[in-house]
Amino acid sequence: MEIIKCHGSGNDFIMVDTTRSEALRRVDWSAFARAASDRTSGIGSDGILLVVRDDDGVYGMDMLNPDGTHAEMCGNGIRCVARLAYERGYLQSGILRSGGRDYAIERARDIAPGIPSFKVDIPIRTYSDDFAFFGAEESFLGHVIHGLHPSLRFTALNLGNPHIVAAVESIDLALLAELGERVKGARELFPHGVNVSLYERRDGGIFVATYERGAGITLSCGTAMTASATAATLLGIVPEASRMEVTNRGGRVYCTTRLQPSIVTSLEGNATYEWYGNAEFEDGRLSYDVLNHTGEAELWLAFVRSIQG
Repeated sequence: MEIIKCHGSGNDFIMVDTTRSEALRRVDWSAFARAASDRTSGIGSDGILLVVRDDDGVYGMDMLNPDGTHAEMCGNGIRCVARLAYERGYLQSGILRSGGRDYAIERARDIAPGIPSFKVDIPIRTYSDDFAFFGAEESFLGHVIHGLHPSLRFTALNLGNPHIVAAVESIDLALLAELGERVKGARELFPHGVNVSLYERRDGGIFVATYERGAGITLSCGTAMTASATAATLLGIVPEASRMEVTNRGGRVYCTTRLQPSIVTSLEGNATYEWYGNAEFEDGRLSYDVLNHTGEAELWLAFVRSIQG
């Protein structure tokens, strides 16, 4: 199979276009995700992106975590899928589907020279059955979650996948790891698991760190950056409809939240191809060859160094 090593904001993936071969639809993709994502014995990544097409002809994304579980949505991943769909003529409708939801996609202006970028509009709900600590049709904005932490004030949002985010003066990765481990055992609060983020104000924007469900602490999580920007808008920390710089250890995106007629946050950021290659996967055994380095990774690293000073 053809594979593309790619990343959005440093969140790296192995992408496969399954629409080009009927045989690819019979692959055990959970097993492939576990083998290929392993950074010791596999290729190494934060997950697998599958470009898929529904029976009604709509193209979309199926994202798998390194542990083989499926994620309903991935903001960094869908931008990479958007680029491939754009280049191969799959994006004529301007829509990509993920986790049963449709997302409007468009080409965005490059966030830096030579760095292709895309924008996705993410509808956001303030309630879902992913959260068992408040009622249906209610919202949870800036409150303590009893049993999780005594003082952090979380906002709960569903972006196709569930998130809780809290503003802090300074991000503590040890605390974030502790929170991430704690929610895994709190099924009475989070029946389907949850992504946990802490964010802090920086130079008019925000900096975000995330413990991802199924992956742990990663350099970047697109929906977490989107959730954090949305929470900051809902809580009045930043004004509505402002194009906000959102940074993490992996790089930078831009988020714009609009609250009417419903909550939608636009996520703009890079879709970087590191290399093209081929892979074989049979009976749980993986082999691969890198065929072509694109040079885009070096441009991205130069951009990250420039924003980090």
